[in-house]
Amino acid sequence: MLNINSITETITMIQKEKLDIRTITMGISLLDCQDTDGNKSRQKIYEKINKYGENLVKVGEELEQEFGIPIINKRIAVTPISLVAGSSMDEDYIEYGKVLDRAAQEVGVNFIGGFSALVHKGYTKGDEILIKSIPHVLKETERVCASVNVGSTKAGINMKAVKEMGEIIKKTAILTQNRDSIGCAKLVVFANSVEDNPFMAGAYHGAGEPEAVINVGVSGPGVVKSAIEKLKGNSIDMVAETIKRTAFKITRAGQLIGNEASKRLGIPFGILDLSLAPTPDIGDSVARILEEIGLESCGAHGTTAALALLNDAVKKGGIMASSHVGGLSGAFIPVSEDEGMIEAVKIGSLTFDKLEAMTSVCSVGLDMIAIPGDTPATTISGIIADEAAIGVINNKTTAVRIIPVIGKDIGDKAIFGGLLGYAPIMGVNKFSCKDFINRLGRIPAPVHSFKN
Repeated sequence: MLNINSITETITMIQKEKLDIRTITMGISLLDCQDTDGNKSRQKIYEKINKYGENLVKVGEELEQEFGIPIINKRIAVTPISLVAGSSMDEDYIEYGKVLDRAAQEVGVNFIGGFSALVHKGYTKGDEILIKSIPHVLKETERVCASVNVGSTKAGINMKAVKEMGEIIKKTAILTQNRDSIGCAKLVVFANSVEDNPFMAGAYHGAGEPEAVINVGVSGPGVVKSAIEKLKGNSIDMVAETIKRTAFKITRAGQLIGNEASKRLGIPFGILDLSLAPTPDIGDSVARILEEIGLESCGAHGTTAALALLNDAVKKGGIMASSHVGGLSGAFIPVSEDEGMIEAVKIGSLTFDKLEAMTSVCSVGLDMIAIPGDTPATTISGIIADEAAIGVINNKTTAVRIIPVIGKDIGDKAIFGGLLGYAPIMGVNKFSCKDFINRLGRIPAPVHSFKN
């Protein structure tokens, strides 16, 4: 039973502390859209996305009006296209990307994820073609997001894929250089990717998922920061407890919206992803939460510990509020999407190496980081390899969404707009890892992967 204090608290969270439902993401299986004729396959894809997704935006807008909770994005995730297009005789999958874009535009969603391949143990024909098609697809579409999984705790790290993805990122950057290489902002390289992630750019609908499903992503960094502001002088124990309780309240709002969306769309509810996903707006920053815990600036010594505390408390609060917490859940640290992170980079407290250390305890990894456009592809591959190793060894999801901004260098900034924000160009290590990357092969799975 809601009392007046609960209602008032929720209103404050929404109006002053930027609580929102960051995304309602509909997952759609395209496994039955396979055909040796690519044209027929793409027609099936277009029709199926329209069939399931036609009311998604309308229902999201209705819920936003009825419950008064902002629902920022309505999105779709589909079966990895390498699995669907692999049956066709096509020699590239650019037209598959275009049909996804056209279907996304038709139903009105802002992004569609699933131009993806899972190659942590090796390539199929479809994987090879899809990966080579990524740069052109991201250049020629507006709403399509791509992802590639190159490692897992069970399989190890596919170093051929790591090398190739460094080259693919660099090519994507060149093809979209007229917009500060924004194509790379729609491309994620994973280790231990998950099948039910509702957040872009890494969302796809896993093979183990149902025919269609509704997944919800909730975000509220401002709510957490506001709660901690009241704890001046209190112990770390009290900080953790307060974050946990606040995450519980945020998650309940997402559970309500998820259940209602599921009922109205006639599609089962899947998971609720409670991730503190920041935006460039003032007061909606994960970095500012860390500073409120006691850091002079994000990136100072102690930052990794504070982030570990935050991530763990968010997860604990979430799993008490919903029986089906999934996706990534925790705290994201994308540089360009967090005004506190941007400021920390500007003043020099947050460096690339510190960000890498932070990814060992955050929800995902190196996210929305702009680097000099002349960075070699092998260096980008080295960054991917390091991040994949953190994920594989620690049995967690890690990812790289990095943007070599062609024509720009340290001291410049890249402007992406909207939720993607802007980013100061960060320096990377100038020493080469080329010989390491060119060895190819596969880094073996760690010993603790052998559990049965």
